[in-house]
Amino acid sequence: MSRKVVVSCAVTGGSSTVLAKHSGIPRSPSEIVAAAVDAAKAGAAIVHIHVREDDGTPSGRLELFEQVVKKLRDSSTDVIVNLTCSLYGTITLDSCDPPTFGKATKLRKPKDRVIHAIELKPEIATLDCGVMSWGDSIYVARMSDLRQMTRLMQDAGVKPEIECFELGHIENAKRLIKEGTLKSPPLFQFCLSTGYGAPAEPLVLQAMREILPSGAIWGGFGCGADEMPTVAQIVRLGGHVRVGLEDNIYLRRGVLASNTDLVESAVGIIERMGASTASPSEARQMLGLEKRG
Repeated sequence: MSRKVVVSCAVTGGSSTVLAKHSGIPRSPSEIVAAAVDAAKAGAAIVHIHVREDDGTPSGRLELFEQVVKKLRDSSTDVIVNLTCSLYGTITLDSCDPPTFGKATKLRKPKDRVIHAIELKPEIATLDCGVMSWGDSIYVARMSDLRQMTRLMQDAGVKPEIECFELGHIENAKRLIKEGTLKSPPLFQFCLSTGYGAPAEPLVLQAMREILPSGAIWGGFGCGADEMPTVAQIVRLGGHVRVGLEDNIYLRRGVLASNTDLVESAVGIIERMGASTASPSEARQMLGLEKRG
């Protein structure tokens, strides 16, 4: 029997700049749900969800997440829901001496950063596992923040997906596991070629996989032109994959993609490499999840 690979689709993301490049980026809850359902029908077992305001700007409003989750659960398409928890973790600095927060700062206390996961209880929610520089913004994830968010998610029955943009984030997660905060088996996501973390190079993927804790489940993605080559690299190394318009808007040079196009391309790579895609029910069994809704 061929190995089963779980395919995730990140259907819209949280970037505003991409809207001017691709008019087909899902914006409204109905558009996001339609894209998620289409991605699931194309072979995605998991859909990764951000939400947007009417004008397309990224949002963290609970009401928007609630609309998307309800519509997905009411649909006839079985798919695992993965909600982002990354929006309210950034600071900007107008001055360093003395330190002065800029107007673009969106930092909230740990509970408020995961409140939609607590309230809506998706099967998975993301946990960016360390401090990062995002251009002029700094993403704040102190160990105390990670401990609190991890406990809150798990107490709600939500599995944290540990987002790792570099090797140190894996070490942070291993500390959470060692101290008993993060339950096993942990689920890791390698986030590569984002422009601010590790590149999607074979050596990087190999190193990240090698330092994972025993029994870890893992997957990853590359952004832009690295998206599909990274699918092949990850499948070869035994991981699961993510594609979608959050990570890359092109099917090939100069040709804009849909989420369905990208999922179908990933499925084709997986099958040509001798593996097969996991259904949502198979993915739940592999990841230790219980179906919601």
